[in-house]
Amino acid sequence: MNIGDYKNVWVFIETEQGQAKNTGLELLNPGAQLAAAGQESLVAVVIGKNVDAAVKDAIAYGADQVISVDGDEYQNFSADGYSYVIGKLVEKYKPSVLLIGSTNNGKDLAASAACKLNTGLVADCIAMVGGAGGTVEFTKREFSGNLMAVCSVPETRPQLATVRPGVFKKVQPDAAKTAEVVKEEITTPAEEMKTKVVEVVKTVTDSGIKLEEADVIVAGGRGLGKPENFAILKELADLLGGAIGASRAAVDAGWISHHQQVGQTGKTVGPQIYIACGISGAIQHLAGMSSSKTIIAINKDPDAPIFEIADYCIVGDFQEVIPAMVEEIKKVKAS
Repeated sequence: MNIGDYKNVWVFIETEQGQAKNTGLELLNPGAQLAAAGQESLVAVVIGKNVDAAVKDAIAYGADQVISVDGDEYQNFSADGYSYVIGKLVEKYKPSVLLIGSTNNGKDLAASAACKLNTGLVADCIAMVGGAGGTVEFTKREFSGNLMAVCSVPETRPQLATVRPGVFKKVQPDAAKTAEVVKEEITTPAEEMKTKVVEVVKTVTDSGIKLEEADVIVAGGRGLGKPENFAILKELADLLGGAIGASRAAVDAGWISHHQQVGQTGKTVGPQIYIACGISGAIQHLAGMSSSKTIIAINKDPDAPIFEIADYCIVGDFQEVIPAMVEEIKKVKAS
């Protein structure tokens, strides 16, 4: 492998029903910074069926070029099929960096692609910066977030990394932006497809808003006392057009679905407003929500660790505070 032959920064744009998911669009932001540092191009890779809308979004959010592979066999995600496509594209175009969102599908794809490409993989990154000779330094949390590790892939290409959703913010889209679109026709051989999707089950919150895409999240922890108290939080979340989240303690207690868990072993979110109710603020939970723009913490314990990162701290009982907030918001909306 001649590392000098590899150039440009690629971002995989995950799709669903032909629409681009937020994670890939977020990665176009740091991808553009890496590309600019190395004086290279930012390339979005879109795989799926009927992905024209996703291609347009990738361009609007900053891609200099888009490589798309559109076909019936790629309608549903398959690590076998998608990694085969990535392998063929990398072999042809030789990118220096490939960024993939650290979603369930993204993790599956990245691991499979790393094996096929015989390259290194840095998982769950939260920061990255271009280094000497085009080698990128990726930062990730280790030991439950107590330490930060800086990792790199100096001897192989592409430098493959998964990045936690919500860590980076999407840039302001430019609908008038144009870019080259390269359409590749790649068919995955039947013998490469070791799995088959038989059913797709969508998981969303009761409000219909995906947790990682919500602008407002009202989250509850062990301090709620019982699962029925999530109904109090839901009233506020519905009023604000938001979603319900939870700490691992609430999930482990069986009070709420794992799909709504925020934290190191759950989802990473970055909403405009994060309201934490009865959540102490263990470092594992903070790892999943600390990038929220505004954090409001409600806890009866004045020494709760979450108050150290909160923008607004309310020492009190959420059963009194939340209803009061609901009433005030209703008055404002009514006026």
